[in-house]
Amino acid sequence: MTDLLSDDAIADMSDPFAVAMSLRDADTMKTVQQAIRSENVVLAFQPVVQTAQPDQVAFHEGLARILDPQGRTIPAKNFIEVIEKDELGRIVDCISLEHGLRALTEYPSLRLSINMSARSIGYHRWHQTLLNGLDAHPGIASRLILEITESSVVILPDVVNGFMTQVQDRGVSFALDDFGAGYTAFRYFKDFVFDILKIDGRFIRGISTDADNQVLAKALMSIGRHFEMFTVAESVETAEDAEFLKTIGVDCMQGFFYGAPALKPDWSVDPLKRMVG
Repeated sequence: MTDLLSDDAIADMSDPFAVAMSLRDADTMKTVQQAIRSENVVLAFQPVVQTAQPDQVAFHEGLARILDPQGRTIPAKNFIEVIEKDELGRIVDCISLEHGLRALTEYPSLRLSINMSARSIGYHRWHQTLLNGLDAHPGIASRLILEITESSVVILPDVVNGFMTQVQDRGVSFALDDFGAGYTAFRYFKDFVFDILKIDGRFIRGISTDADNQVLAKALMSIGRHFEMFTVAESVETAEDAEFLKTIGVDCMQGFFYGAPALKPDWSVDPLKRMVG
């Protein structure tokens, strides 16, 4: 792992803002390191429901969380950008994958998506964890979805493409996460075969009354349909937004309206609740 404060980060100590950002990032790195040492990297599970039958869960997303020394849950958005280019990012990806594979093994009816970075593909521990899990329990491949953000795909397109082909042959599905938030070159859609397209929440929040979001979301959905991808609307938070999304034909919805991420979802604590989508 790299030093908490790199030479670049402290090069211009005359800039108060740069200093503040460097100290903040260093504190974040320290918190993540401590969580890893204390085995306090966990998954929170959020349901993704079928639009046509919202009471039916299509799959769950396993979202990385860390617990700080006070036991508070810290979501990935508060630390992932800081650690993304560091080995810490790879280690968190490894632990998330380990937790996800364990859950898939324990709950035979669970279908689960796990987030990953393109940078983790070449990280030996992560790659070996995936292959070992698939070899030990071949049946889980068809229930595993790997989510990659579009910004991550653009970083290493050739590596991602080769990896996807290899793993899809074993039955694993892939989701393009946060679509619309980054800078994906649309030509890549001719080369990649994503199974699921997740539309970024900034185009979904308030969509029932926001004409701009309505146009943009429909455009993103049309791309998904053209390339035969299953579409998921992220950050669905109101009944009105859910109803509008239903009228335009999005396949699935995810958001607080249908369930917040939970460290201990019902199906994990009640042995009778094994049919979880």
